[in-house]
Amino acid sequence: MTEIDTPAPLCDSNAGAPPAAAQIVPSTWWQRLLRGMRRLFTPRADWPRFAGEDWPDHIMHAQLTDDFHAKQGRSTARWSLETDGQQLVVYLKRHYQLPRWRGILATLFPGGNWSPGMAECANLEWAKSQGLPVPNVVAAGEFVGPWGKLQSFLAIEELTNMLPLHEAIPLAARQLDPNTFRVWKAGLTREIARLARILHDRSFFHKDLYLCHFFITRADTTHVPTAWTDRVFMIDFHRLGRHRLAWNFFLTKDLGQLLYSSDVEGVDARDRLRFWRAYLGPRRRTHWSKWVRRIVEMRGKRYREHNAKRMESQGE
Repeated sequence: MTEIDTPAPLCDSNAGAPPAAAQIVPSTWWQRLLRGMRRLFTPRADWPRFAGEDWPDHIMHAQLTDDFHAKQGRSTARWSLETDGQQLVVYLKRHYQLPRWRGILATLFPGGNWSPGMAECANLEWAKSQGLPVPNVVAAGEFVGPWGKLQSFLAIEELTNMLPLHEAIPLAARQLDPNTFRVWKAGLTREIARLARILHDRSFFHKDLYLCHFFITRADTTHVPTAWTDRVFMIDFHRLGRHRLAWNFFLTKDLGQLLYSSDVEGVDARDRLRFWRAYLGPRRRTHWSKWVRRIVEMRGKRYREHNAKRMESQGE
């Protein structure tokens, strides 16, 4: 494994760059300022067949109610589309009110992924290129202008019949006998450590590395898979970032979030130790690793205390 204290240089990476197939209509900055422009990315060729040929005209206004959540100028919802007896289910993220300064930058420098929708799209495409199992991007786009206005969206395929790990682990604990469950957890823990290392060895950090952002199929809670590789999916890459200088800070942040979120039924101290050994490999006995472990434990404790105060203030 790559030495964690000297992050490996990233090869063939385009995170933060526009997806290669993004469609940008040629225009001048003045035309974009006055009339605006659309920038669309549709890697799935049959998307217009499901969403309609005029889908760019109504995607930001479609009335969706299934698993709908909205706050601070953005929303997420489950969108089930059917045509010719076929079904496509996506999760649609929409951003309606983005800062004006982002809109101005998008007007001056189109293709810079100034919107959350296009930025996460690029992050997901990069993650897939690095071998990380992630949801497929169906469509993404941004609407730039006029006069500095900026909106964006991202549609990703639903992870059908899959559960987040904070639900899947307790379910497996109830369905499997104790010995089988220990074997099940051991393989899963090593796979989570492997996925985290894929990011961190490249100086990339998720910044929302909680168990709820790892998914497995419901069927895999009933037996021990032959191999866990490519069976654990990761979601929510909107905060993914590369940090070559401050990598220690973000590494301990990621691992602290993971430690905090591991406080679920079925996870014990032995599982956390197994993760640490799998993540660090032969470096687990170095002074650096001991220092990192202390910082991670401090961060995990801080997240727990913060959450406890938040729940207390909400009267929960």
